[in-house]
Amino acid sequence: MPRVPSTSPATNNPVPPYYVHVAQSNFLDSNGRVLILRGVNLSGSDKAPVDKPSQQLDDFWETAENGGESFIGRPLNLEDGSADVHLARLRGWGFNVIRYCVTWEALEHAGPRKYDFEFMDYTVRVLRKVKEYGFKVFMDPHQDVWSRYSGGSGAPYWTLPACGLNPRNFTSTLACILHSEYPLPTSPAPETLPAMIWSTNYTRLVSQTVWTLFFAGRQFAPRAIIDGVNIQDWLQSHFIDAFGLLADKIRDAGDLLDECIIGWDSINEPGEGFLGLENLNELPKHQALKKGPTPTPIQSIRLGSGIPQTVDNWTFGPLGPAKDGTVTIDPAGRTIWADPSIESSDGTNTKWGWKRDPGWKLGECIWALHSVWDPRTGEAITSDYFAYVRPEKGAAGRRASISSKRMVNFVEDYWKPHWRRYSGRIKRAHPEAIHFIQPPVFVPPPPLDGELMGRGAYSAHYYDGLTLMTRHWNWFNADALGLLRGRYRTVLGSVKIGTPAIRASLRDQLGILKSDAHDILGPPYPTLIGEIGTPMDMDGKKAYGWTDGGKFKGDYSQQQKALDASLNAADGVNALSYTMWTYCPDSTHQWGDGWNLEDLSIWSPSDLRQAVPQLKPSRSYVMGVGTSSSAALINNRSRTTSLSSGPDADERVPQPTHTTTHPPGVFPHTNPSVESLDSTNSALTVSNEYQLRSRVRSGDASPTGKPSTLKPMTVTFQQSSVSFPESRQDVEDGYTPPQNPWAFFTDGTRAVGAFARPYPQALVGSSKTIDFNLEKATFKLVVTVTAHDRCPHVKGADAGGDKKLGTEIYLPLVHFAAEAWTKGDEIPIAAGVSTDDKVPVDAMHSSLSVDELQSGLRTRASTLDSTDSGPIGRQDEHRASGSSSTVMSSTLTLSKSYPSTPFLAAPSCFSPIIPSSAYDITVEASQGTTWSLDSQNQTIKWFYPVPEPGESAKEYSIVIKRKDGAIKCVANGTSSKPFDKKTVQQDGEVEQGGGSWWGQCCNDSGCVLM
Repeated sequence: MPRVPSTSPATNNPVPPYYVHVAQSNFLDSNGRVLILRGVNLSGSDKAPVDKPSQQLDDFWETAENGGESFIGRPLNLEDGSADVHLARLRGWGFNVIRYCVTWEALEHAGPRKYDFEFMDYTVRVLRKVKEYGFKVFMDPHQDVWSRYSGGSGAPYWTLPACGLNPRNFTSTLACILHSEYPLPTSPAPETLPAMIWSTNYTRLVSQTVWTLFFAGRQFAPRAIIDGVNIQDWLQSHFIDAFGLLADKIRDAGDLLDECIIGWDSINEPGEGFLGLENLNELPKHQALKKGPTPTPIQSIRLGSGIPQTVDNWTFGPLGPAKDGTVTIDPAGRTIWADPSIESSDGTNTKWGWKRDPGWKLGECIWALHSVWDPRTGEAITSDYFAYVRPEKGAAGRRASISSKRMVNFVEDYWKPHWRRYSGRIKRAHPEAIHFIQPPVFVPPPPLDGELMGRGAYSAHYYDGLTLMTRHWNWFNADALGLLRGRYRTVLGSVKIGTPAIRASLRDQLGILKSDAHDILGPPYPTLIGEIGTPMDMDGKKAYGWTDGGKFKGDYSQQQKALDASLNAADGVNALSYTMWTYCPDSTHQWGDGWNLEDLSIWSPSDLRQAVPQLKPSRSYVMGVGTSSSAALINNRSRTTSLSSGPDADERVPQPTHTTTHPPGVFPHTNPSVESLDSTNSALTVSNEYQLRSRVRSGDASPTGKPSTLKPMTVTFQQSSVSFPESRQDVEDGYTPPQNPWAFFTDGTRAVGAFARPYPQALVGSSKTIDFNLEKATFKLVVTVTAHDRCPHVKGADAGGDKKLGTEIYLPLVHFAAEAWTKGDEIPIAAGVSTDDKVPVDAMHSSLSVDELQSGLRTRASTLDSTDSGPIGRQDEHRASGSSSTVMSSTLTLSKSYPSTPFLAAPSCFSPIIPSSAYDITVEASQGTTWSLDSQNQTIKWFYPVPEPGESAKEYSIVIKRKDGAIKCVANGTSSKPFDKKTVQQDGEVEQGGGSWWGQCCNDSGCVLM
């Protein structure tokens, strides 16, 4: 174990025992043990206020224009007790860290400098609750494509009019894709939003403009002056001040910093805007994601000024993005640039309180104002305007001299200066904060070693992009990161065929991200993957029972394969920390995570065995099941749901009708002679290639990329008529957590076998490899120990001489439960056990073993050699001496029954009771090592000798297996199915993907090759 300092490298102050150190590319505890932090983002639901999912259009603009609304209730409800249930579940899955998502909008929605202090106080209360469950937390200033009002999340509404924009015209000009208005504000059908198309907003006009202003307004928009400063400084100061105030609130709480809140992430997945684009007339070569109508940058700029354009349409199919015809976008003269009438003649905005400089004229494109293009001709004046670093002083549009031209390096030139300002403000409130570094996705971080002062980590994001985009676990994949880093000359060279090759490639890609921290940030700094996950709505929502007559309802086998491949990549030699995306308390089958039809939540109330009743469907898009209040989780009442389509209903998608039109000429700028739908509302002309469907069917895309021969057309819509089957079972209103902890930890889960995986949470020495085979329920850990891993204050040869310094391995009950515990919601009672003699509740507050649940009376398997048969309250310890294998048997004769209370408050936390008898394991450990089972905390504590000074390094291994093999429903991804119904088992299909090679490639929705 590295010898950690007793003082902080950032402040030189003495550090408390709970301090998390950073050294040798690892997180370390105060004794020098390596900490592996694994957890979840809490929560994807935080992107919007309670009961305001992205598909809801009612009052969307009106509320925003009047100062928005409170985010209290995100991510958890503290009033009804459901927060304890959620956090107990997360802790039971072995998570020890939370990436806590907060948006700028949540802090400052009412207007500039009008802060929501009540929400900040609420956030402190939630963090205290999180602390009760022992989580470490790092704060995430979350955003996606700038704002909810530009198709994502993050910034308050008022930042858009501050930038001179009129959000009401974003959809008409294709300046962004808004879920609630998709495809047209007059005829929204948000259920048809294509998968992941929201992310193309990064390359559409609103996001490109605002991110350019945010990071580099002084250079590229010097005339954009508001309240006497450039828009860059104005936006950044508001963002930084808002999160600085939240940091002050957390500091002033007095009991959160360092013990619970260990650090702060940089702004989530920042956009690069136009910065670095070499030619506005063509799509950038590095733009890997192309889906739907995809204008070039100059076409986006023209559309924003109301000029019709015919743009290329792209589909994302089996072989990635492919061009598929063209789309004509006709804004009917509408423009995204705000009308001058919203501000007085001197530039004062009475609604929001700012004053705009006279040189920044509203109603005119800001890029025309800076001579980037000419609205009269529509042509770019300076096509490489954003390619080079520009002087910050001088006349607008003046180019740097030829001799001083330097290509833009976004991270070094613009991201890094912003991070310095942001991190400096956070340090004022939290001097010991670990600064998690997150530049744009897959972009390496800049060198920051001298500025991190020993308190940093790289928080890169990673997703299996092909699975995310196609919503299908494919039999081949591609090394996306290697392709971007120039490892391959062609895309074909990056292709990986077969599961073993895919898994190896994913592990290699995460290894690259790990090396980025070491090689660029510096040797002290570790990597934590800030987001990683997989979509749960694969294959037309098959696991929800929406296909095949409900035959595959509750079957998350494909999701589990995909998620296991990604999380397995963090094991092996990488031994990485991560926070999964995501856990949403109000996730539903219909609307997913409640944001742009993303559906990555690892748990959903829609998957509870005790189904929440549903009312008849309506056309309302308000999500009802499991709203974030979560009262139905513990109360005897439940929220009802109102949905727009449902399982097993005939899919009715908007059907286009054909009308022949001729795309109007682009120039000059005139009102078009042909308008789509109602010209007073919206005018989006879409060619027939762009099929608006919620599920991809064979024949929708053109794999060849050849343009369609169909003529351009306008689209009209019919309201879909849908129906629902009856709910899964008749249940009483509300939800009561099962008494059986195994049932509790699997109830409502998706692919729990993949994410509730064993790993070393605290490690003496260094891990050589971490391997978990979920299909066999077998875990293996190999460690290397040197004399440097000896803790200075511990005497004797054992690393665990004081029993606190051993390696601690999370051992999920989900995988290693005894058979009797996997059969129902109730706690199993052994034959012959008295049901009258109860164990006192107050005897069950600490680590519980079999001894604590019976008066020392038990039977053991013949191979078990115990060195601890002491009184109640001690753990089971086993020494691998003559025999290297011991068995923890579930065949125990108990003298007392279990208490009927499913959760114990100690002092205010829910804690499901987990006796040792709940486990069914065999352990094979290196000779001379010892281990003990702390069943209540689902932990194996493993102790081994540390070499004396001068001795060579030693290697130890431990292998933990479930004695009777893997639990079938966990291994095949069906563990959340109801106990009282016969699950549908397809022999060979769960593991073989349909029983044939063809079945792996094709399904009822068409063939998918990638």
